[in-house]
Amino acid sequence: MPGPAEKATEQDRRDLIVAVARELAEVEGWAGVSTRRLAERADIDIGDVYRHFADLEALLAAVAVCAFADLAADLAEAHAETADDPEGAWPAVASAYLDFAYTNPEVYDAMLALTPDLALGVDGVPAAPRAVFAELRAALTPLAEGRDPDTLAEVGWSLLHGVVMLTRGGRLRPEGQEEREALIAQRLLRWP
Repeated sequence: MPGPAEKATEQDRRDLIVAVARELAEVEGWAGVSTRRLAERADIDIGDVYRHFADLEALLAAVAVCAFADLAADLAEAHAETADDPEGAWPAVASAYLDFAYTNPEVYDAMLALTPDLALGVDGVPAAPRAVFAELRAALTPLAEGRDPDTLAEVGWSLLHGVVMLTRGGRLRPEGQEEREALIAQRLLRWP
């Protein structure tokens, strides 16, 4: 009798491989993700992995794009919760961003450290990374006060990413975490 993976459509199988890679990475790090392990965990043939992804780099990019979509959805939800307070959007969106980054460290690395081809401002970038930028931009636009909203969004993203990476790397004082995040969310981007 065929198992669930055998009944799956090709898109379902691809999605399954991406989901299993994401789970494996979060538990064991990207070093623990191999085609053999993916095939075993997903209950598919190793050839199925290669049929959908030429190599682990291509799989990593697919995981990153899916994660960008998840992050964009989280940011949109946080933004929607502040619909009646436009200036409250940035603190809510910044908090959602940080929550995602700290909850999904390996996936976050796939998104922003291990996939340089997903840079903004270059042709061919998938919609999901652009959607994250659009949510950051939308949250910061009410604070722009004559400044370029794209530049403000780039600075906001840079601040969030910097605090995530420095915190995860143990380079910042743990006791200052709450104050740092409050400064980013409430004060720094309000300067004229």
